[in-house]
Amino acid sequence: MHNAIDLSPRRLGIVADETDEGNSDRAWSEATCGGRLTIDLGAIVRNYRALTSRASGARVAAVVKADAYGLGAGRVAPVLAAAGCDTFFVAQVEEGIALRRDLPTGRVLVLNGAASGAEAACLAYRLEPVLNGWDAFDAWSRETRIAGFRGPCAIQFDTGMARFGFALAEAEHLSTRIARTDHMTVGLVMSHLACADTPEDPANTAQRDAITALRTIFPRAAFSLAASSGIFLGSSYHLDLVRPGAALYGVAPVPGDANPMRPVVRMEGRVVQVRTVPGGTGIGYGHAARAPGPMRLATLAVGYADGLPRSLSGRGSAWLHGLRLPVVGRVSMDSLVVDVSRAPDGAVAYGDFLDLIGPANGVDGVGKEAGTIGYEVLTGLGRRYARRYLG
Repeated sequence: MHNAIDLSPRRLGIVADETDEGNSDRAWSEATCGGRLTIDLGAIVRNYRALTSRASGARVAAVVKADAYGLGAGRVAPVLAAAGCDTFFVAQVEEGIALRRDLPTGRVLVLNGAASGAEAACLAYRLEPVLNGWDAFDAWSRETRIAGFRGPCAIQFDTGMARFGFALAEAEHLSTRIARTDHMTVGLVMSHLACADTPEDPANTAQRDAITALRTIFPRAAFSLAASSGIFLGSSYHLDLVRPGAALYGVAPVPGDANPMRPVVRMEGRVVQVRTVPGGTGIGYGHAARAPGPMRLATLAVGYADGLPRSLSGRGSAWLHGLRLPVVGRVSMDSLVVDVSRAPDGAVAYGDFLDLIGPANGVDGVGKEAGTIGYEVLTGLGRRYARRYLG
């Protein structure tokens, strides 16, 4: 009989950080993954409190759709609940079902509503679909009556985005229909700003005026219009409930202005090779870049499968203690190459980690380099990183 081989992390010299609750497998993953992702839950809570202070008396919900913008709704929502948040928004029913495993209490609303046939799941998991049209309204009214459910519903109106919601002209009829039921009331009336990240756009005031005009039709309902950027338009946009999402996770709520939110994410790529190439060497697929002279290159084991857009090819950057190391050539599925010629000799070595999102260049900066926005960078983060949660 062969003796068993001890492959424990400690035997292999890989020791977990015992202070990181819930990360007992982190030692394994840091040794076996091409990159690592650090998520500061304490910063998310501080951002929530800062938004609460700015929201001038309105209740502050949290949008945790898309797995809390890629950061892990099961870790994010409970710490926000502990900080006082009692209302959460997801986009899909399946997201709400998954969230209930980690958030047994609190109100969970589904922005996209319930697809036909999903009403029973909403009732089973205490999810509130936002009703965006007559088909959804009729199905929810029917299923809740059959189930014996009595309570409030959430209604969305299209005030100028042409995406979700009842037409404003339908408000009176909708109010009458709800009044005729014996089991439904309107708990929330909401809409969504189309141009909140452009404060001077007159569409903002038009949408605000349109939704506030509905208060006479739904006098007992709470009203909600502002998401992250809308909170910064001023108190007249806050109404009764605001719904920040990206700002909680460190994305700048007003593009072009100083970001008042604390950074939440740090992403690092592992160096798997360092080499010096002679001038004229073609780099990466298609030889999209060519060394103008001798260059010292580092290959990182992360790529577009890890959420770094291919559009960062020749435009993106890694960072070493504030020193920009430009991406050269094309971003591949599992790797990218950066020019480390300006780094001191030996400063970048096999096994090191370089910042890809971090203090020198946050999610908004990476989004700008990629020709997109910080929202897309966050939600595109892959699942192959070693994740560490702080706070």
